[in-house]
Amino acid sequence: MISEKQKKILAFPYSKFDLIICDGSVRSGKTSIMSVSFVNWAMENYSNQLFGLCGKTVDSCWKNLVIPLTSMTYIHERYSIKIKRAEKIVEIRNGEVTNYFEIFGGKDEGSAALIQGRTFAGVLLDEVALMPESFVNQALARCSVEGAKMWFSCNPDNPQHWFYVNWIQNAKARNALHLHFTMRDNPSLSEKTLERYESMYSGVFYKRYILGEWVAAEGLVYDFGEDNITDDIPDSGEYAVSVDYGTLNPFAACLWCWDGKTATMIREYYYSGRNEHANKTDEEYYVELGKLIGDLPVSAIVVDPSAANFIEVIKRHGKYKVRKAVNDVIPGIATVQRYLHDGTIKIHRSCKNCIREFGLYRWDEKSNEDKPIKDSDHVLDSLRYYTFTLLRRKVGKEPYIPLYERW
Repeated sequence: MISEKQKKILAFPYSKFDLIICDGSVRSGKTSIMSVSFVNWAMENYSNQLFGLCGKTVDSCWKNLVIPLTSMTYIHERYSIKIKRAEKIVEIRNGEVTNYFEIFGGKDEGSAALIQGRTFAGVLLDEVALMPESFVNQALARCSVEGAKMWFSCNPDNPQHWFYVNWIQNAKARNALHLHFTMRDNPSLSEKTLERYESMYSGVFYKRYILGEWVAAEGLVYDFGEDNITDDIPDSGEYAVSVDYGTLNPFAACLWCWDGKTATMIREYYYSGRNEHANKTDEEYYVELGKLIGDLPVSAIVVDPSAANFIEVIKRHGKYKVRKAVNDVIPGIATVQRYLHDGTIKIHRSCKNCIREFGLYRWDEKSNEDKPIKDSDHVLDSLRYYTFTLLRRKVGKEPYIPLYERW
């Protein structure tokens, strides 16, 4: 069973529109139907032509588009498929008709060069709002075969985002069919499943990924309150330390205990060279880490990746395993927000600087993109490093922000 909006996706290739834009909430069923419609249209109208399949990265394109598409019984019954992973090509045949679908990743400004020189009969861009405009423009410029059509899908972002301003708000002028989706447009989701996804998000992420709204990030970055604070310290668990390095700016270290269900920040170290009018050396900070850890068996120290010299100091001593933090800000914030919301992260009441920063850390409402104000964020950056580098691998919950989780 498919919904009325999904039927409109299937009907798009036979309409007067040159392109289709499907935006809205996660798990709304737009991407899978788009990929089927895209392939059917290509195979019915062309032979021996090249088509583009684009994701945020090549890997995400394989995971989000190619693997789900080529795993469908419907596709296997209708077409013969040959996957050439090394060449980033999917070859699809139906009798005497053969077409080629090349995989691309639009992760940064340099990605546009990778698509130059191609001649497409059509292109599908999944999660287009995560791609730079230069890459998208280059992909569209490659669609020079007669009758070529373009396909876009994305989840909402900031309402000042270039794709929303230039494409969605100008859909009519661009002869585009714009379809806005919510999870309720996906008939395969049960009420229980819908409720589970609705419980995964809060704040701006709830508005975007559940309600499907293009809204700005504003106010405090995190929803944090008394429920996130604990007076209890786990008796045992897996211990780790996360560090946001600073010289004049504060140096913040957090000691964590993961008991298999909850990650508790049980201690913190905070030092501001500017406030104390005295800087500490890397060796002195290493000594402070030792005091913070005590005799606890720490599995790893996760450090701000820009702190190369301090990372080398830890390695040279050879006592602790050190890891460079994954410093993806927005997906990291979204991950922390979810774990605060569902109780996976707890902060011990003694961690005063962490609790203080939760009440001060705000979105930059003057920015045209999602960006927190770089102030009162040192302990929270350390918290984010731990969460996005280590904790999300341990929690074992399903991906909840697909556009980031699948990079």
